[in-house]
Amino acid sequence: MAFTAKDIQDLRTRTGVGMMDCKKALTETDGNIDKAIEFLREKGIATAAKKAGRIASQGIVDAYIHLGGKIGVIVEVNCETDFVARGDLFKEFVHNVALQIAAAKPSCVNKEEVPAEEIEKEKEILKAQALNEERPKPLAIIEKMVEGRIQKYYQENCLMEQIYVKDNTKTISNLLTEAISAIGEKISIRRFVRYEMGEGLQKKEDNFAEEINAQMQKMQDNLNK
Repeated sequence: MAFTAKDIQDLRTRTGVGMMDCKKALTETDGNIDKAIEFLREKGIATAAKKAGRIASQGIVDAYIHLGGKIGVIVEVNCETDFVARGDLFKEFVHNVALQIAAAKPSCVNKEEVPAEEIEKEKEILKAQALNEERPKPLAIIEKMVEGRIQKYYQENCLMEQIYVKDNTKTISNLLTEAISAIGEKISIRRFVRYEMGEGLQKKEDNFAEEINAQMQKMQDNLNK
């Protein structure tokens, strides 16, 4: 079965995987998108699982300062060897993670770091809000709504669940899987800290994600001149 450039783009949109990997998956599955999705999932899971038990004790600490000194981010990302830690691919990945933290303002690395009591409190608030609506819904529907909102809470607050600010077809988890596949070592985002100038003080609200996207577009325009 033949496939087109649109099929490759559709597969990328649905999986968050890079274009070359999508093309390879469609080639391996004779252009069948459903089978290609399964192929990519198996490939990603196999890649991550194969390296999950390894020890990642090397790595780097990177810093990103937003233009004008409005935001500062320090992030530690680990890998297995010092050789990889010094490589351009790894450094680029770490820098992109730091940029993500600056733009999207996560509060933790992954879902496991969110305290259980915080989630329970959030569920209680959401359930109370739903029950207090003018036309309360059945409890079973409310439970599903609350679960959906909790997933949204994770997507907004957990770095690994966030949509990547430089490519909205993938999450940071997808980005990490791609980095592991490309570099060939276990990689883990260990911790980060984010400082925002005047945080907690009353000030004008800025959209840093839009600012970063504008900067990226300006850089691309300059390269195309």
